[in-house]
Parts: sequence; structure tokens; C-alpha cells
Amino acid sequence: MSDFKRRDFLKTTAGVAVGAALGGGTTLLSTEALAQQYTIVPEKGAKLRVLRWSRFVQGDIDQYMKNVAKFTEKYGIEVRVDNEGWEDVRPKAAVAANTGAGPDIILSTNDDANLYPEKLVDVTDVCNYLGAKYGGWYPVCDPYLKPDGKKWIGVPLGVAGVCMTYRVSAVKAAGFDSFPKDTDGFLKMCKALKEKGTPAGMALGNATGDANTWCQWLVWSFGGKLVDKDNKVTIDSPETIKALEYAKELYPTFVPGTLSWLDPNNNKAFLDGQLFVTNNGISIYYAAKNSQDPKLKEMAADINHANMPVGPIGHPTEFQLFFNQMIFKYSKYPKAAKEFIRFMMEAEQMDPWVQAAIGYVTPALKYYEKNPIWTVDPKHTPYRNSMVNMLPSGYAGKMGYASAGALADFIVVNMVAEAASGSKTPKEAAERAQKRAERYYKV
Repeated sequence: MSDFKRRDFLKTTAGVAVGAALGGGTTLLSTEALAQQYTIVPEKGAKLRVLRWSRFVQGDIDQYMKNVAKFTEKYGIEVRVDNEGWEDVRPKAAVAANTGAGPDIILSTNDDANLYPEKLVDVTDVCNYLGAKYGGWYPVCDPYLKPDGKKWIGVPLGVAGVCMTYRVSAVKAAGFDSFPKDTDGFLKMCKALKEKGTPAGMALGNATGDANTWCQWLVWSFGGKLVDKDNKVTIDSPETIKALEYAKELYPTFVPGTLSWLDPNNNKAFLDGQLFVTNNGISIYYAAKNSQDPKLKEMAADINHANMPVGPIGHPTEFQLFFNQMIFKYSKYPKAAKEFIRFMMEAEQMDPWVQAAIGYVTPALKYYEKNPIWTVDPKHTPYRNSMVNMLPSGYAGKMGYASAGALADFIVVNMVAEAASGSKTPKEAAERAQKRAERYYKV
């Protein structure tokens, strides 16, 4: 049975019964009984330092810090939380891994954990407990944080779900009653939007979230892949060329400046009224909805979201910004760190956090599909599907140093930008990406 089929099977049986060999026989334990077996007592005198990515939604950090305070109140453990931009967390995590000093816990992105798995604390006990209690992990978590299929090297937090964020009035004025569900319709809509003076635009700079998510989606939606299932680099392919030809046709419809955009740029352009369609988390809607500016509140009523269009391949190929929670072996308090993560993932803390951030993070545990945030406002609902529709980093190969390095080096993003802007032909861009990727996958 293939890894993905096996995980799909496990997904359907999560929450039923778990077999455990006890005393020479086999006893079926309910998930509740399995969860109750988990106990970790933090070290005496423990203090923790957490490094996490900066908030794009104020409710995220506000509720996160309330939960931190609850942890400190319960255990008497002081917790320092530092916030950095996504692009800054990765190098700081790498320095910590290499020097053996730094934060006890780092909330990082994508497959960073696969850059230094031997430096991370085994958190299988935490993940088994949480998975048993909360309906199981989405299958896509396994390649990120259980690369050998047995041991968890980090605890999945979830993804910053990315959907198409658009102005309803602009899409209708361009001649579309609803947001297109396929790439052909999406291109036609973007051309019509450009003609109306209400352009689309997506990041083509080295943006960890926005550029990676839509560029990976684009290549995969036409059947292109950085590597095949055997980790052989295959990005220079006819399928990739078709995706890049599409990007070249799409790019002229974009608002100027996207080649240098990082993650905050499209948010600003959209809220400034310069941009009418982009790929983003729910943060643009959140900012408009909660603004005291009457114009932005009016804009919020005109904003809606849609899942990424499906390409010629015929099924969703979304790429989402994955969040991991890593504990480093140099930590003096690994038990306290495990208990902190477990505490933060429990429903008493997690449900209010998801609601406070209005669904900015789609949790990795299936239980949280029930959170009312996904249905209290229908504009939130597409983000609930983020972990179901996504493919893992390094698709269709296995994760490890090569996949993490290639993603961190923005190989696919740079390839799409080169072809879209015309600085290279689609073939030249694919050939360059092939050579760059091979340097990682030959290590």
C-alpha cells in the first residue's frame, strides 16, 4: 500500500479503536483511553523561550499570548515569546540548529524541520496523544513531520490557508457572475479585469507565503513537478513549459510591481484599492472588516474568497504555507516544551485561538473542522478546506534536505517569475530551474 493510500486508510479509521499488545495478548483501546495514558511532567524550574512568526492578524497574537499566560498560570513556567517575519525565522532556526543554542521551541514554516531532523526532539508521544484525542492528523502532515513514517520530528500546527481574495463588484463588472473554477476561466477573468482598470496581481518576489503558494499551484495544476516519486528532478518538462506559457500570458494582466513583491505587498495594494484579485490568507478581509475606516468597512462587504482554480490536471493542486512546531535537543527543558505544545493544541486553547484569528490558521487536527469560525461567515468557509486540498512541499518526491533547500531557495518561484516577465523563455527558465534543483537533489 502506498504511503498516501495508507494515510487515507488511517484517516478514515481515526477515532475508532487502537490495537495495543499488553501482557502477551491484544487489547483494543479507545482513543479516549489512549489519550489518558499520556502524561509528561515538566522539569522543575523550567523556563521556555519560543520563537514564532509575526502575526498578520492581530487576533492571532492576542489570543496566543492569552493562552501562554494560562500555561504560565497553570505550571508556574515563565515563557518568553519572540516574533519575527517568516523570512527571518528560517535563518534563525538554522543558526540555532547549527550552534546548539537558541529558543527551546520554534514555530517555523514548510519543511524546515527536514533541514536538521537529527537536531530535533522526538515528539511522537505528543503527536500520538493529540491525534488520538482530536480525530487524527491530515495525511499531508506525515511527509512534513513524520518523514520516516514512524517518528514525529515536530508537531504540526496547521497552515496559513491561501485562497483567492477578490472584489465581488469588480469580478461582476468584468462579466463573471462567480469566481472561475478553472485556470482557463481565471485567465479570461484576469484579462477582463485588466481592461476594466481593476487588475489582479500575485507576488513574484521571494515571498515565503504568497509567491510559493501560487507558483507551486500553477506548475502542479498543469502536471509539472520539481521531482518525481523517486526524487529525480523533472521540472524541465512539457507540462512545466505549458504552465510557464500560461504564466507569460497571465503576467501582463497584473498590477505593476509584482516582481519585487514580498508577503505584505499584496495586502497593502488590495487595501489601497489598487488590486482587485490576489492569492492570500484571510488577513486582507480581517483588516478591512475590523478597520475603523468607513471606506475599508465598505470594502469588506465587497470582498469574498474562493479556492484556487483547478488546472488541466483536473484536481486541486493547492500549496499552503505549512506551520511546524519544533523542539531543539539543546533545550534544557524538553518535557516542559512538549507540555507547552500539547497545552496550546488542546481545544480549550486552540478553539478560541482559531476564532480570534478568524481562521487565519487552518489547524492540522481534523477535530477543528467543527470550529464555528468556518460557518459563522460564509466568506471564511473556503479556508476550512486548505489542508484537504494541498499537496506537500517537494511533491511528488520525499521530503528531506533537498526539498527543504530547494523551497528555501525559491527555485520554482524564480522560474515562474523569469518566464512570466519575459526575462527568459519558458524553456530557458525551466532549464535553469532544473540545474538549480539538481544541485540540491544530488547532495
